[in-house]
Order: sequence, then structure tokens, then C-alpha cells
Amino acid sequence: MNRFVLKSKFAPAGDQPKAIDGLLGSLKTGRKYQTLLGVTGSGKTFTMANVVQNLQKPTLVISHNKTLAAQLAAEFQEFFPNNAVHYFVSYYDYYQPEAYIPRSDTFIEKDTQINEEIDRLRNAATQSLLSRPDVLICASVSCIYGLGNPANYLELSLNIKRGENYKRDKLLRRLTDLQYHRNNLELERGTYRAQGDVLEIILSSEDRIIRMDFFGDELQQIEARDPVSGHTQEELNEFTIFPAKHFVTPEDQIKVAIDKIRLELDERLSELKAQGKILEAARLLQRTNFDLDMLTNTGFVAGIENYSRHLDGRGSGEPPSTLIDYFPDDFLLFIDESHQSVPQIGAMYEGDRSRKQTLVDYGFRLPSALDNRPLKFEEFEKKVSQCVFVSATPAPFEIETSLTQQAKFKPKRLQQETDNRQQATKSVASSLLSIPSIIEQIIRPTGLLDPTIEIKPIKNQVDDLIERIKERIQKHERVLAATLTKRMAEELTEYLKEDGVKVQYIHSDVETFERLEILRDLRLGVYDVLVGINLLREGLDLPEVSLVAILDADKEGFLRSETFFMQMMGRAARHLSGHVVMYADKITGSMQRAIDETTRRRKLQETYNKKHGITPKGIKKAIADSRLAGSKAAEESSVPNTAADPAKMDRQELKFYVDELEEQMDLAAKNLEFELAAKLRDRIEEVKKLSKLAGKKV
Repeated sequence: MNRFVLKSKFAPAGDQPKAIDGLLGSLKTGRKYQTLLGVTGSGKTFTMANVVQNLQKPTLVISHNKTLAAQLAAEFQEFFPNNAVHYFVSYYDYYQPEAYIPRSDTFIEKDTQINEEIDRLRNAATQSLLSRPDVLICASVSCIYGLGNPANYLELSLNIKRGENYKRDKLLRRLTDLQYHRNNLELERGTYRAQGDVLEIILSSEDRIIRMDFFGDELQQIEARDPVSGHTQEELNEFTIFPAKHFVTPEDQIKVAIDKIRLELDERLSELKAQGKILEAARLLQRTNFDLDMLTNTGFVAGIENYSRHLDGRGSGEPPSTLIDYFPDDFLLFIDESHQSVPQIGAMYEGDRSRKQTLVDYGFRLPSALDNRPLKFEEFEKKVSQCVFVSATPAPFEIETSLTQQAKFKPKRLQQETDNRQQATKSVASSLLSIPSIIEQIIRPTGLLDPTIEIKPIKNQVDDLIERIKERIQKHERVLAATLTKRMAEELTEYLKEDGVKVQYIHSDVETFERLEILRDLRLGVYDVLVGINLLREGLDLPEVSLVAILDADKEGFLRSETFFMQMMGRAARHLSGHVVMYADKITGSMQRAIDETTRRRKLQETYNKKHGITPKGIKKAIADSRLAGSKAAEESSVPNTAADPAKMDRQELKFYVDELEEQMDLAAKNLEFELAAKLRDRIEEVKKLSKLAGKKV
């Protein structure tokens, strides 16, 4: 059996050994809940990895956003290079859910743009869970949404072995049942090509071609090939073909489901007609009959998840299958940045329910569509075997649940910042070390201290920020700036660009993989400054950042709460010169509590360093070349060679590079791809400025 084997040149240090022993002790006694209260930069991920290696359980790590989940996946891949570490987040780059607005009689069709790469990673995650024990998945909160039934997913899988006999027609029909499509011209993920005695397929979880050579009915050879060069990467004795989509159902179950859907349709039509809703009844009849025809003839239909209750054989109100159901019962769960992730988990059900109830009331969906939903918090809690809350700023919920071992979710309490969190933390701070279910990790292995804090008036805050940025640039250090709105982030970015600063903004409108590229480019030095709102907080590992600037810090609210300040300050805690400047005309309660807690932790760290003779050392972390660390395959990049460093080019190379960018820009403009042309224009201007500074004007 495969086992988790942790690879690292470092041994646990600082508070890590105590935290690892504390978590293992708590988990091995059978406790369901425990909290790891670890400050930023204390190596919480390394602590988690050590716990995983010791317990040898399939592990799920839930984070509240895609960017942090990707960073965690990249880190765990480094710790467990020979194990199955996967990334599971929502695969929509754009998602407009189906909705109806009664007031204006407006129906909004479901409109989505699926990210094929994320879809591949999702399939790879579920397939690993069903085929091996050493699996660790880093997921966003989307993992509590309905997913296909794992029993059906596994039952329909097809194991292919070299030397076995397969009837060609029967094999092709099985591939069709698995939702693979035939395409003899161009192979892509989820398609196959059959020519003569050769069958080629690209699995839903891979981007390489699996080639099968037959002699008659006998499978003589299996090869994995590069899809571009066609070169053989390895020879296989066997492999498993899992369904191309998660929502798949055996043919006999589809027939039973169709009968149940028709029965529900008849009952619902009677209800609507009895209420005098003739239009709604006619609408529902037309839409449902169309879906049933598609299900009967193809086994699949757009929006098939709305019929998942019948396809899975669930009763009314029963929770759907989710990613958690693909795990064995005895799995380990980490909820990273739990103060943010737990409220998200608890709030998803109600928002989804209200939208779908309107669709049901007005005849757009059957009532069973309501059972295609995220889990309720109590349903999520029942599916969890053992859970570790991980946060530098745990909410009262995590602390009290760890102490009482009872999960009592209260959304409003979790979403509002109150003195209760501070009070709950203080009430246990003195005895944290003696409580086996709450473990504090404040001392960093490197001896680094929490950052120093400075408060400056709001007047002329941008001018002051620019001066500080230029000071940090001269030292080859990076800067994060937090604004209150997206518009302000974009305008500040443009203002800094005009002043010659290499800067970029990041917020929720930026696509998932582009966010990862931006963060990676910040570390590489493509940018010196990153401007954001709320995505620069929890968990981002940017050791080159020495200055965090918080604009309009005294505007009390969600984006200027105690938790926000603590998390933003933590971004500067990985650098020897870590410093935070708050632009404010008054000190709010949230500011004061964050400053007090940071001061408390800094004193503890200074005392520990003095006692053990430790000299703080800066963190040096390699910039990974992983897809999950933010690098895209060259052929997928919309802008050619944008991370190229002009400083490393001579004058002739720079000229060729700029000429190439200009040709690409002209071509994009001719093809009416104006957004791409604008990106190329900005890159050309940036390269020319950099080359001018280096004395290599082109």
C-alpha cells in the first residue's frame, strides 16, 4: 500500500514540535475537533504535513478561496512528491446561475464558462480517492456542493489490461456510456479516436494520450503518449477509465429515475393547476419533457444535477453526494483559515435555496431540484470524522467547539466581528498549553518576529505610500497595499504605473489561474507592488514582502475589522524588515485590538529568541514551477513570454522581443481581440521602461 512520506530538508522547530505532538495526542484520543492557533509564518502547513504522515489517513484541506487552496496544494506537493496531492475547486471561470425575477418577469438562463484545466484536476482528485489510500486534496468550499454519486462513478469505471480480449463495438459503447465522445479529427480531454486496430483516448483526468494497439480482439500494447509530439512517455500494463463526468448513472437506474421524474411531474402539474397556475404548469411540462427525451436518448442532459435526487435514488430532503462522500469514513479534515471558511460553509445552503425556490414556484423546475444543493452545516458536520481548525485568528466558534466538542453553528455570530472573539481568545490564552484540543503555535522556526506597526494620517496617504514603495524597491523588497474597493485598487494601480512603479492589482474579478500568475510574478520581480482588497489576506506565502500598507484603516467594518488587520499584518511577518503602516486619523477598536495582540505575540517571540540565543533569519523559499503555483503551460499563455526578464537580455535580444510583442499586438487587434491587444501594449510599455532604466533603450 502507498503511504504518505514527507520529504523536507528541515526538521520541526520553534513551536512546531509542540504543536505536532499536541495535535496527534488530541486526534489519537478520538477527539472530533481541535484548533491549531498558529501565527502567520510559523509553518502551519509543515505542521499539518507532519500530522498527515503520522496518521496515514486520506486528508481533505478546505480553504475559503481558490488562490489559497492552490498555494496549499503546491506546498503539499513539495512535502509529498510521491503521493497523490490534488486541487479541487469550482471549475467555473464564469457562472451565471439559472434564475427568475418575478417582479419583471425575467428568466435568466444558466450561463457558464468551464475551465477545462480545473475540470481535469477535479476528475483527477476523485479518481485518486477511489483508487489509492495516500490522497490529500486541497479544496475550496465548493467541495460541499452536490457531486455525482461515488458508487455509480466507481461502478461504471472500466479497467483495461494488456493481453485481455475486448470486443471493439462493445468497448466503444462502454466509452459512450462513460460520456466520452468520439472525435477522429482532433483528440481532446474526454474524447477518443478509433482507427483500424488502434484506439486512442484522452482521459478526463489527464492531458496525455493513451494508445491501445489491438490484434483482433486482443489488446497487445498500451502506451501513454505526449499529445503534441506523439512521443511515448511510458508503457502501461493496465489502466482504469473513469467516467468523463461526475454525474453518471447506470442505464437501469436512468430508467427508474425517468419513471420517478414523470411521477413527480404529474403530481406537480396537478398542484399547479389546482392553484390556477396554468402558465407555470405548461412551462414545467415543456421543459421537463425536453430533459426526459435527452436523458432517454443520450443518458445526459444540461442541468442533469437538478435531477440528481432521482438519479441517486435519494429521498426528499436527503443531502446530495459531495466530494466528502468519495473519502473513506475515517478521513482527516483540516479547515484552513477557519474563521473565514466555516462561515462560508454554513451560509451556502440558504442562498442557494432561496434562488431555486423561486424557480420551482414559477414552473421552471420540479421541487426535487431543491435537493441539488450544498450541504447544510449540520449535514457537513455529520460527514466529518475528525477536524482540525487552522487559523491565526480563530473565531469563538472554533475555540468553543474545540473545548466542548459540540458544533453549534450560528451564522450571524461568525460573520460579525465583536469583542467576543477577543474575549474568548483571552479566556483560554493563559491555559492553551494545558488544553489538549487547542494548540498555540506562535514561535517561528526562523525566529522571525511579528512586524512593527506604524500609524500615519490619511491626508497625503498615497504620496507617503509612493515614497515608502521606492525605498523598498531600492532594497529589492515587495509591497502589498490594501484598499477598500475594487475601483480604488484599479485607480491606485494606474496612478502608481504612471509614476514608474511595477504594479498590478488583484481582486475577485481576476480569473483563478491569472491570480496565481500575478502572485508568482510578484515574487519573481515582474511586479514590485500588489494592490488588493480582500484577497491579500489569509495564507498567502510571499516572503519577499516587507511592507504592508493599509489605506483608510479607520473605516471600521468587515474590511477593516480586527481579523482583517491581523491577517494583513501577517503578510509582512515572513521578512526580517517586516513593517505595517496604517493610514488612519483615529485608532478604532479593531485597530487597537489587532495592535495589542500583535504586540503580545512579538514580546513572546523576543523572549523565546533571547532565551534560546536565536538570531532571526529571513525566509528563502524557492518559486515553484508548478501549475498550482501559478505557472501556465506555454501554449496556454495568452501573452507570449510575459515573464521574460529584460534585465537579462542584450540590446539585440530586447529589440527582437519587443518586435515579437508588437507583431502579436497587431495580429490581436486585426482579429478584434482588443483585450489581448491591450495586455500586449501594456507589456511593451513595461519592457521599454525597464530597458531604458537598464540603459538599453530600444
